[in-house]
Amino acid sequence: MSLYEMPEFNFNFKKRGLFFTVITISVVLGFIAGGISGTLVYLSMKPNSTLVIDNFVKDSSETENYTPQTSQEQSVIEVVKNSSPAVVSVIATKEVPVYEQYLEFTPFGTDLKRKQNGTEKQELGQGTGFIVSEEGLVLTNKHVVVDEKADYTVFTNTGKKYEAKVLARDPVQDLAVLEIVNKDGAVFPVLKLGDSDGLETGQTVVAIGNALGEFRNTVSVGVISGLSRRITASDSSGSFVETLDNVIQTDTAINKGNSGGPLLNLKGEVIGINTAVVTSAQSIGFAVPSNKAKRAISQVLETGKIVYPFIGIRYVLINESIKEEESLDSDHGALIISGSDGEPAVEPGSAAAKAGLKKDDIILELEKKRIDLENPLSEAVLNYNPGDKVEMKILRNGQEMILELTLGER
Repeated sequence: MSLYEMPEFNFNFKKRGLFFTVITISVVLGFIAGGISGTLVYLSMKPNSTLVIDNFVKDSSETENYTPQTSQEQSVIEVVKNSSPAVVSVIATKEVPVYEQYLEFTPFGTDLKRKQNGTEKQELGQGTGFIVSEEGLVLTNKHVVVDEKADYTVFTNTGKKYEAKVLARDPVQDLAVLEIVNKDGAVFPVLKLGDSDGLETGQTVVAIGNALGEFRNTVSVGVISGLSRRITASDSSGSFVETLDNVIQTDTAINKGNSGGPLLNLKGEVIGINTAVVTSAQSIGFAVPSNKAKRAISQVLETGKIVYPFIGIRYVLINESIKEEESLDSDHGALIISGSDGEPAVEPGSAAAKAGLKKDDIILELEKKRIDLENPLSEAVLNYNPGDKVEMKILRNGQEMILELTLGER
């Protein structure tokens, strides 16, 4: 089974000077084949992706009912039973060219052009999503549905197939909202979005997803390892770069194909959307907090799109080292700087330009709230909408000033 390859994403995770290589966990391509020598179990994947297990067959009717050993184990089992019906597989397909098969190279080192014989629909990859409304709204990762020319299909955990349309892709977060084409008027099971602001490190969480693109509704259990992490994502060519702020770190076993799947607490509430995993280390994964998803869904329902307030500056948050290197008069705030590639510090025509912000200005406060590493500008501005007027306290040439700015849109 040959599949049309999609670009992979490489993630770099930076926290206090440590760098890790991270990749998105969304798209699983190709076919799986292999075996384990010296054992009685042999697994093979047929071209139709059906799993065959030889010499290890047992009638499920012979299995006795299992009795949970702990209250936590009972909670996990209940979460899985109640949540799995709302978790779906997301499949991307696309019409791709089909060429005649013959020798592509001549003895003279020149390429021969192959004749195209039409197109055929091929699977690009697979991810996970979950249903958030009875009418069929589905939440997943943006990189699961990144191809705007592809067709998308969802499969429920019962195997029922539905066409899906992408309603919106979040321009900032790794989120997207899909709509199931519900021709039969079905009422879908849903998952509730919990409050990600109240999470605690060490809290037990459950991940459900389409592991490796082959094993639907695979379950793994772990804990929240950290909060408010920052990861920077780029594709293999480096042409696409995306930074995700304040994501959740978890040691829950997350595999390729799980992207867009829910990270649940023991109440069965979604507190994160699985998005990335570190490949150079074990048990380090990341999820977008559910409260960010609430904002996206609310905007899609109200306006049909996801928008963010936009200032129009390039900046760096001030820390001890930056203060010393730049000989700054402030130990906090957002220092407006030019881009490394020569791009302007303040984008022409932007809200910042209209308000009079300049290179080397330091934004100290937004609406009387201090801007620092604990309250970065990128997060503070999310409390407002495009078109809102906000007050900024800035430091320019040693003098504090108050500017009023009308937020733009992106």
